[in-house]
Amino acid sequence: MTIRSVGVIGAGNIGVGVVTDLVLHEIKSVVVDLNDTILQHAKAEVIKNVRFAPVLSKALPRLNTEEVLKRMTLTSNLDDVSSCDFIIENITEDWNIKKELYGQLERLVPSHVCFAANTSCISITQIASATNRPANVVGVHFMNPVHLKLTVEVIRGFHTSDATMSLVMQLFRQLGKEAIVVQDLPGFVSNRISHLFMNEAIFVLQDQVATAENIDQIFKKCFGHKMGPLETADLIGLDTVMRSLDVLYESFHDPKYRCCPLLRKMVHAGHLGRKTGKGFYTYPGPDPV
Repeated sequence: MTIRSVGVIGAGNIGVGVVTDLVLHEIKSVVVDLNDTILQHAKAEVIKNVRFAPVLSKALPRLNTEEVLKRMTLTSNLDDVSSCDFIIENITEDWNIKKELYGQLERLVPSHVCFAANTSCISITQIASATNRPANVVGVHFMNPVHLKLTVEVIRGFHTSDATMSLVMQLFRQLGKEAIVVQDLPGFVSNRISHLFMNEAIFVLQDQVATAENIDQIFKKCFGHKMGPLETADLIGLDTVMRSLDVLYESFHDPKYRCCPLLRKMVHAGHLGRKTGKGFYTYPGPDPV
C-alpha cells in the first residue's frame, strides 16, 4: 500500500518537521492543531523549511509555495483526518490529553487505519490501551530536524501487529528513512538515555561547576556532538523535557530521573527555550504562538 495522505495532529516543532518531510516527499498532510494562530505559524515554518531544504540536502527537491500549499491542509477540526491513510500524533506529553485524543480518533477514523504515536517517553502499549485497535498502534520517534534526519526510532508496542509494522516501514521507505525498531518501555532508547544527559547537565549548571556555554562546548569539542545537552534541551522545549523526565520518574521510580529543580524553576518562569526566546541561552526573539 502506498500512503498518499497522513493526518498530523499537533503542529509544534516536531509536527512542523513531520509535515515538511511529507510535503517534500509528495505525501499530502492534514495538519490539526488548536487554533488558527498556531496553524498559520506552522504553515510559515513549513514553507521556510522547504525553501532551504535543497540547500541543506541535494537529495531534497525544490518546491515553490504553491506546490507546498497544495500538499497540506490546515485545520482545527479533528474530523478532517477521517479520510487519511495514516495518522501521526505529536501532541504534548500529557497522558490525560493523549488518552482523550485517542478516544476521539477511535470514533472518527476507520478501524483499519493505523496510529503512530510520536511520543518522547510514554509507553506505546499504554497509548494503545486508549483505543479499540491496539494492534494498529505503533511508536515513532523522529529526530530534529525531521526532514534532514535519515533514521527514525520505531517502537513496537505489546500488541503492535506485523501488518502495522509493515505499513510504518512503507511510510519510511517513501520518506527515504531507515527505521531502527526497538521494544516498548517508557523513554525507549533515545530519550531514556538523552534525557539523563540533559538533566545531569542542568544539575551541573545548577551546582555552578561550569557555564552553560562551557558544558555544551565540552560535549561538542570533546565528544564530537553537533549540539550540547543544554542547547538540545532549548531546542526540544524545557517544558517538554520536564514532562518527559516526570514520565520516566513515574514509570521507573528511579531517582536518576528526578527532574532538576533548576529545570522546573525555569519552566515555571516561562523560559522554555527557543520557542519563548529564552532558556539556557537567549535567542533573537520568541516564535509567535
